Amino acid sequence: MNRVQKRITPEARYTYADYLTWPDTPRYELIDGKAYAMAAAPSVRHQDIAGRTYAQILSQLANTACHPFVAPLDVRLPKHPNDRDGETDRVVQPDILVVCDPSKIDERGVVGAPDWIIEILSPGRASYDQITKRALYERVGVREYWVIHPIDGMVFIYRHNGERYDTDIQSLRGQSCASVIPVCIEWDQFIPSILPDLPPVPSEDELI
Repeated sequence: MNRVQKRITPEARYTYADYLTWPDTPRYELIDGKAYAMAAAPSVRHQDIAGRTYAQILSQLANTACHPFVAPLDVRLPKHPNDRDGETDRVVQPDILVVCDPSKIDERGVVGAPDWIIEILSPGRASYDQITKRALYERVGVREYWVIHPIDGMVFIYRHNGERYDTDIQSLRGQSCASVIPVCIEWDQFIPSILPDLPPVPSEDELI
């Protein structure tokens, strides 16, 4: 089916049915009916971090019920269990996600909150990933949400406590482990080669 370019405005409100008629580029996400244009093609650094992080997750989740995915893949987040698919007005494409409930996976992607989502921050997208999307993931019950900051060399880890997210900030050194899934990311296996100018972690003496 040929998709016709349509004028998408920030004032209008859209649904998944509208979303399916849009061209593949530029890509958009929907949050409460509002269309957010996604960044242009990710940088090599972004793709390298996403690919190597995904590879470690995929390897560690082999032979488990949990299924990792890498973008682009649509995640529809209906507001009510009985909402018709076309009426859904929240559709996102996380960089990496893990789903442990196979009933949430269909031919079009994922329906319902993934267990774990990871985003790699792109320039100019900090407020979107850390405020807008974090608020959405918190509301819908994504159990764990990581935001990787390549420039700062940090990973912000948000863990759902049943009501809201608790925050943990870690360096992209050593390892970081998910709390909801038995996976640890060994940053030292790839981050030094991708981010050679990353400042070293300060020693305990330097922090005093």
